[in-house]
Amino acid sequence: MKVLSLFDGISCGMLALQRAGIPVECYDAFEIDKYAVTVSKRNFPVIVHHGNVYDGDFTQFKGYDLLLGGSPCTYWSIAKKDREIDCDGEGFRLFQEYVRALEESGCQYFLYENNYSVHQNIKDEITRVLGVEPIMINSALVSAQNRKRCYWTNIPFTSFPKDKGILLKDVLESGVTWQDKSYCMTARYPGAVLFNTLERKQRTMVAEPVPINTYCNGETMPMGAAQRGRYVDGEKTEQHIEIREDGKSNCLTTVQKDSLVCSPVRIGQYGKGGQGQRIYSVVGKSVTLSANGGGQGAKTGLYKIDLPDGDYIIRKLTPIEAERLQTLPDNYTAGISNTQRYKCIGNGWTVDVIAHILGGLHDV
Repeated sequence: MKVLSLFDGISCGMLALQRAGIPVECYDAFEIDKYAVTVSKRNFPVIVHHGNVYDGDFTQFKGYDLLLGGSPCTYWSIAKKDREIDCDGEGFRLFQEYVRALEESGCQYFLYENNYSVHQNIKDEITRVLGVEPIMINSALVSAQNRKRCYWTNIPFTSFPKDKGILLKDVLESGVTWQDKSYCMTARYPGAVLFNTLERKQRTMVAEPVPINTYCNGETMPMGAAQRGRYVDGEKTEQHIEIREDGKSNCLTTVQKDSLVCSPVRIGQYGKGGQGQRIYSVVGKSVTLSANGGGQGAKTGLYKIDLPDGDYIIRKLTPIEAERLQTLPDNYTAGISNTQRYKCIGNGWTVDVIAHILGGLHDV
């Protein structure tokens, strides 16, 4: 089968074709995210990449069999303030490139995907243009993630995927969860903080038992600190408590906030105790927010939560756990930074859903 893929991302379409057992003669992809292309090339060196859809001459793909694509939902998503609700914006212009590819290539079969939350006005117009009704499938049937997506396709398939009964706890490398299913994995997951999960019902986080009493021979200790004003966006200033880590106080001055004591703050660590591996008590002052850094507690450190059955930290999902939510192989996105891995995974497809749909090609 000859395949043309628009907005290809990390080539979940190719992986889905393999899982569905569909032989692929050639696979041509259009994608502008350099990190996604890096992942695609590492996993599938045979894919031919062409860049931006706006620059595409799709007549060169005459005779191809299948067109895949899901134009970016950034402009249409309900999570976006002032999202587009009609067909005059950039979101629909990108969809029109998909339509142009379908017309110019003459592909016999097509599969188009987008967010279930897209405004009904836009969904109705997509339906009118493609000539088929959307089918909503929740990825929760085949993975540990709630992810409702609409699929427009002329590939004949007569049933929904069977519920595999996969729960969030089943995909964790370690730790425990208080949810059966993850919230939808999105490209914004790198910025996950606890209130996203508890209050906004998004960006799932999990609990990790704390190896307590691992700092200073099991004893918490006072920490020297200072309250500093730091510029934000080059104009306004914000006050931060900045902790010393050498056991010393700051220089005594006439300004009281220059030399403070916080106790307790840090109570443990993972690994070598880097910024993202330090454990802090919720009693005491916050660690200074770091603009960079990695680890389970990137940017802020890990905060201990006291629960009846023990002490836990709340952490983000690991990249491997995020891959499992999208039914990707472990370390499929390795080779780029974790931040970019999360973004690429969130922008991708749930592979087993796509494989189920593409399986209908066996019957044509």
